[in-house]
Amino acid sequence: MSPLLLKPVFKERIWGGRQLEQMGYHLPDGNIGECWGISAHVNGPSEIINGPYKGQTLDQVWSLHPEIFGNPSEKKFPLLTKILDANDKLSVQVHPNDAYAYEVENGEYGKTECWYVIDAIEDAEIIYGTYANTKEQLKSYIENEDWNHLFKSVKVEKGDFFYVPAGTVHAIGKGIMILETQQNSDTTYRIYDYDRTDKDGNKRELHIDKSIDVITVGAQSPNVPSKRIDNDEQKGLLLIESEYFTVTKWQIEGTFNFRKPRDYCLVSVIDGSGEIITDGNINQVSKGDHLILTSDDLDNHINGQLEVIISYV
Repeated sequence: MSPLLLKPVFKERIWGGRQLEQMGYHLPDGNIGECWGISAHVNGPSEIINGPYKGQTLDQVWSLHPEIFGNPSEKKFPLLTKILDANDKLSVQVHPNDAYAYEVENGEYGKTECWYVIDAIEDAEIIYGTYANTKEQLKSYIENEDWNHLFKSVKVEKGDFFYVPAGTVHAIGKGIMILETQQNSDTTYRIYDYDRTDKDGNKRELHIDKSIDVITVGAQSPNVPSKRIDNDEQKGLLLIESEYFTVTKWQIEGTFNFRKPRDYCLVSVIDGSGEIITDGNINQVSKGDHLILTSDDLDNHINGQLEVIISYV
């Protein structure tokens, strides 16, 4: 069988722009901030564009054909892969964990995520964590809108990687493009949005009470040292291994005989081009493509000059 090739879903955002065109996408009009490359979420499911499931969405295939994912125990597809173009800074926000989201957000997953920086302008920054050490201190900072003393800023550059557990205050800064691997959730609590207004002059909703409920206070570090993967063929990095996902990055030059570590793997091409040969079937891929290697894809080779992010649960 061939891997599932996916059609991206694009989202207009107040902070978006047109830089996703650099990934090879033909964008709809507007300030496009997000490409949902691999999604089974109800707010933007990916469509399969090849093979026997062509025309179906990923959530449908997950539900109707669990065998190609190794008959998983999860009722919902667990991951979501995005590429984000922050033409302007995002709101400062936080996400709930599984227990809180299940109770408060109608059974939704929590949202732990991670970011690989595809590109960044000089002196780009993110917000990661707070200076508050107690909930009382946190509430005081928020009530007094003392944002400069609350939010921690971190310089970033191309190739950086950040793990963002649920409960972490965070915001992507202006001029940054990232690939985000996350739990399959669309729940975000905004803490601060720079008093911006939309095209109709309305400010976006804030979620202060819920944010205070879920924010983790105390010391938090954005540093996640990557580990080299012992592979004689190609250069691989283990970016993160957590209870929610494992994410690896591969710089491929030539042929990579990829042995799937799980029944299914999510693959995103972030640079270059080449081909993926699965059980003798050849699929051309290039920068911006997203696909899933299923349990039926047994013999997999990636050829060419390309960078890929591969994730799995």
